[in-house]
Amino acid sequence: MTTLVPRPPYNDDELRSLYPANLQLQLVQILLRHGERTPVSARFQKAGLPTFWPYCTAVRQFKSGVLDRATGQFTTLEWKRRLESFGPNDEPVLAVGPNGELDGICEMGMLTDRGRETTFDLGTRLRKLYVDQLGFLPTTLKDADSFYLRATPIPRALDSLQETFIGLYPSHARSPLFPPPTILLRSLGEETLFPNDSQCRRFAALSRAFAQRAATRWNDTDEMAYLNKLYGKWMPTSSPRVAVDGRPRLSGIMDTINSTLAHGPDTRLPKEFYDPKGREIIDKISVDEWFAGYNESQEYRTLGVGGLLGDVVGRMVGSAEHSSADGEYEIGRAPNKKRLGDNKDATPIRFGLSGCHDTTLAGVLASLGAFENSKWPPYTSHIAIEMFRKGGDASKPAGTTPSTLQASLPPAEGASSSPSWVASLFSWTSLFGTRAVAGTPPPGIGRKQTEQLKPHEKATLQTHYVRLRYNDEVVTVPGCRAPGNHLEGDETFCTLEAFKAIVDKFVPSNWKQQCSENVKAPAFPTKPEPAGY
Repeated sequence: MTTLVPRPPYNDDELRSLYPANLQLQLVQILLRHGERTPVSARFQKAGLPTFWPYCTAVRQFKSGVLDRATGQFTTLEWKRRLESFGPNDEPVLAVGPNGELDGICEMGMLTDRGRETTFDLGTRLRKLYVDQLGFLPTTLKDADSFYLRATPIPRALDSLQETFIGLYPSHARSPLFPPPTILLRSLGEETLFPNDSQCRRFAALSRAFAQRAATRWNDTDEMAYLNKLYGKWMPTSSPRVAVDGRPRLSGIMDTINSTLAHGPDTRLPKEFYDPKGREIIDKISVDEWFAGYNESQEYRTLGVGGLLGDVVGRMVGSAEHSSADGEYEIGRAPNKKRLGDNKDATPIRFGLSGCHDTTLAGVLASLGAFENSKWPPYTSHIAIEMFRKGGDASKPAGTTPSTLQASLPPAEGASSSPSWVASLFSWTSLFGTRAVAGTPPPGIGRKQTEQLKPHEKATLQTHYVRLRYNDEVVTVPGCRAPGNHLEGDETFCTLEAFKAIVDKFVPSNWKQQCSENVKAPAFPTKPEPAGY
């Protein structure tokens, strides 16, 4: 529920099983929850919990680009931030930590020093797997042209993405001339990297309906009575009862519990908040409130994470097609940096990192039917969505061919020095002949519904497979178990065609329009709409 305890790196036997010799890893996309943070709202001051926490050293060393009018050049201004707050009579006072700290004070919901450590450590673990063990990524990075980096507009997601990236490629593993990487952001009104109920009226209505169902289901149960015995005396006088829809909401209580557990003794609640049975109950009820809709309603999946998964699948299909829809379009390389083939010197997108949230990860897994009996995603959880191509040197594990992100780099230790399969795979012009230009969608069939694909279009998908790992444990999509939908002998490797067909069912055709339609229509489906098929 709180800080993730990662498993040890895969051993050789596990690697051979997870990365079969007859499959070649082609594209990896990581969805990562941000690291540890402060609570998103101040709660339980009645229980002695400080409002402001002193765990954000980053605010002592901010840097901003500023324009110097005298020279016409941008320079860097270094500064530190202090928080100001309301005093007893609304006069301004400085926010202070539990021991009178003035500097390093966190805002609500801010990534803390601990969160920076764990997301950096996630990058280190990704490096261990994809660089050291598999040789899929190069030891040293010259530029980030083959990386798709994106974050939500919430600062803790961007900070976590950056920490993970430098854990994957610390300073000694980046070229001295390494240029600034491109990180993609969207405005809040168009953000689909998390379930965006603030900008999607229909999804907000669905969320409220499922939350109210959870309140009706759980508020008068023995489980809730147990939570009231634990927490009731610390609730606000204006809202003394613990409830799914109380003030604070039950999920808000869980948020504060988890945030305090992740940090030091100066920001802890009374011991009853950490009762193991109580924490188990609060997790079970909150998961039901927030994520049951993805299991039960196709519309919930569509408006919550359908756009995101449509983008994820679109990049996989673009990679299979050898088109700029693999993420190259979004990165927007310089005009002289083009795809391999015909003497062009750029390489395809190979690795993606997206900084997002707990609701993203659980929403994605639940929409794919892969979140049954799961708990709330801990801080720094991640989903690795890996795409493989069938074929290649069957005598080697999938990742052992050298990376071609930079042809000038030496191969990874133990790797062959001959040209890798990627170079040959992308040694022809894009199937579409021309590159997309800014302002127009990238070419390809990624958003084309499966039933509308022509035979030659389906053929581009038939030698590719998709596998999901959640916190380094393999998860299986139920619809992939059907005969013909997976790699022979292993249901965890879904064919790209089958995976796309499953996701296509809840990819929105026009998210903004669908968000504004049928706002007052019934929220619950009239017949079962199970996820993952």
